[in-house]
Amino acid sequence: MSLLYNKYMELKSRSETKKLYRSVEKINALEATYSTFSDEELQLKTSELKESLQGGASMEEIRPHAFAIVREAAKRTIGLRHYDVQLIGGLVLSDGSIAQMQTGEGKTLVSTLPSFLFALFGKGVHVITSNEYLAKRDFELMGQIHRFLGLTVGLNQSGTDVPVKQEAYRCDITYGTGNEFGFDYLRDNMVSHLSQKVQRGQAYTIIDEIDSILIDEARTPLIIANKSGASTELFHITAMLAKSFKIGEEVEVDLPSRQVHMKEEGMLKVENMFGIDNLYSAEHQILYHYLNQSLQAEFILRRDVDYIVKEGKVELVDAFTGRVMEGRNLSNGLHQAIEAKEGLEINEENLTQATVTVQNYFRMYQVLSGMTGSALPAQKEFMDIYHLDVIEIPTNRPNIRRDGPDLVYATLKDKYQRVVEEVKTIHATGRPILIGTTSIKQSEKVSEILTKASIPHSLLNAKTEEQEARMISIAGQKGQITISTNMAGRGTDILLGEGVSEIGGLHILGTERHESKRIDMQLRGRAGRQGDPGSSQFIVSLEDDLLNQYDDEELEKWVKKLQTDETGFITSPDPRKFMNKVQESVENNHFSGRVHLLKLEDHLDQQRKAVYGIRNDILKDTEFLPYIMEQFEQAYKDIMDGFFFEAGMKENVDYEYLHGRIHSMMNTSYNVDDLNEKDRRELELFMDEDLVNYRTSLSLIAENEEMVHTAKGFALSLLDEAWIRHLDVMDELKDGIGLRGYGQEDPYRLFQLEAFQAFEGMLRDYRYQLLVNLRTLIMKAQEEEGQEA
Repeated sequence: MSLLYNKYMELKSRSETKKLYRSVEKINALEATYSTFSDEELQLKTSELKESLQGGASMEEIRPHAFAIVREAAKRTIGLRHYDVQLIGGLVLSDGSIAQMQTGEGKTLVSTLPSFLFALFGKGVHVITSNEYLAKRDFELMGQIHRFLGLTVGLNQSGTDVPVKQEAYRCDITYGTGNEFGFDYLRDNMVSHLSQKVQRGQAYTIIDEIDSILIDEARTPLIIANKSGASTELFHITAMLAKSFKIGEEVEVDLPSRQVHMKEEGMLKVENMFGIDNLYSAEHQILYHYLNQSLQAEFILRRDVDYIVKEGKVELVDAFTGRVMEGRNLSNGLHQAIEAKEGLEINEENLTQATVTVQNYFRMYQVLSGMTGSALPAQKEFMDIYHLDVIEIPTNRPNIRRDGPDLVYATLKDKYQRVVEEVKTIHATGRPILIGTTSIKQSEKVSEILTKASIPHSLLNAKTEEQEARMISIAGQKGQITISTNMAGRGTDILLGEGVSEIGGLHILGTERHESKRIDMQLRGRAGRQGDPGSSQFIVSLEDDLLNQYDDEELEKWVKKLQTDETGFITSPDPRKFMNKVQESVENNHFSGRVHLLKLEDHLDQQRKAVYGIRNDILKDTEFLPYIMEQFEQAYKDIMDGFFFEAGMKENVDYEYLHGRIHSMMNTSYNVDDLNEKDRRELELFMDEDLVNYRTSLSLIAENEEMVHTAKGFALSLLDEAWIRHLDVMDELKDGIGLRGYGQEDPYRLFQLEAFQAFEGMLRDYRYQLLVNLRTLIMKAQEEEGQEA
């Protein structure tokens, strides 16, 4: 991102903030009036504002009143009064932008302002949090304000049944996690009856920690899958084979792109082991797929970093929060490959039934907004992908936290030695210390080192997250040392214990730069909240995991120049500039990966919306006959177009196959000899009477309610089956896009063309299969008509 762009956005943010202060003055001017209202008078203002909107008032006109009412309700219910800077944050959110607010500035309270305002429109507001614990907390605490003002507030939790979810979504404001809202959207588009849907649509959403959800989690699509029935035994064999491979001999590993490739030696080893001639031939596609997933599991995915093993199960870890991703499995056999690698019982592979990316789900909302303490480094991505501005909100009190420059060491051993010295020095003053790590593995390594140094501490990571609330509650007490993964970085405030402010506040010690500068900002932001004293210091090394993702040659060149003192501390060249360059390079790689995913998923997103549109039409359509007729006309045209490219052409037509297609759809009485040698015009004239009769017989279905119900069932199940097969095809096309890059043509253009052709083919197959299945209903309807006659 250019410095010029950053400067422009900074000036724009300041300009916006000045305008917002004028709006704050209007809100403040109403405070004296509303403070004199009784509870009942204040509550009546909600319905008055709703009526004003229905009468044509704009959101800008009623906004000062809405915010002033919420501020007064907050004072009366939870004893909190919105600061002016919190009002500015609320204004930014109601404008559909991102409010960058420092940790401890009360983002949760800010969200009550726009959520109330949006709720007045009656379309439902979704307030997104980063985990279910926070969703429940905000539902209970902030929900008091909204309930006092006469709004209904719901909690959308995973694992609850349909009636409970429907009730939650019917509320004016609904709290929950982004994943759960996304999964509900997918499940709503798999139902067999409208009454089973839970969502009302995507109108307004406010996302807490918006960069975590819209950027960090955007690399992992939401997937609903069922068991595929595929064999899993082969994974045991390919896992053993992968363990025998050595980097540089049988495989090449590219950690920055998280790719592993077999060399020729590896391919020959596989072919000799299985007694086959060519691993890449079509007949060995399944073996090749299993082997690739096992190589990915062995060389790319790391235990206690990307996943943990708990009670005999593989549980995925969110790289950006350090939390376990409940109920999430890797698709396409990769989860089973990890299970085989770890010697666990292999669960049956899942087959994707529905999927949507985080980006495409949230881009469906009419108004999208959010809050975070670390959006500015990603403001260009927010604008390019989501069309969201980032506005920096001033702090209520000046930030007096002292952020020390990074201390960079040549080796891990030297780094950890300095970490121990830093902890001992700070601990001697009585100040609490929060030690931030980037993975479970690293948190346990730091814990081991402190234990050897006889330094008492608490360890908080995904393996101990049940104790999170208790450990965070004491992390700001005198003498407390807490080691944490990134899970302590968001959504929780570390409150300082008695006397801690006087001795300097909380000290943050980062032991490794994260893949994203934003996460480092979040860690620093744990200290110095609301004008508290505090400090932060990162102590890192050239052997940290982050460097594994950097170009080896560039790293080697730089290492040759470096000079260190007797402790291993790098004195020259400037190591901080180099670490910034490494971090920026890794961030750019991840950004490119998200853009790549989005380019591919945008085509699938258009197709998804088309299929879900068809599904909704089928579910809603009380007059089903027009839909059936339309499908028949198109299916008949598909068949004729497929056999006759030109109107008069009849050469090379497979009349036997043509007759079979028509007969299975229409149950015709003539045989293949009646069709031979006819061109398209002749054939259509010959079949004209049959077509008229067939259309009449289709209308008989519409006269029987039971048959309509059955026909709709056919249509939905066949469409769903076709869509599931198509998702598999799209996965194969996406997997192959890298190979297309070696050609002269644009791989994305080729992917778009192939995706379109595959989708058109899917719809043709669906229409044909629907008509084939309807034939039995038509025959039944004709039989019943004959009996009545």
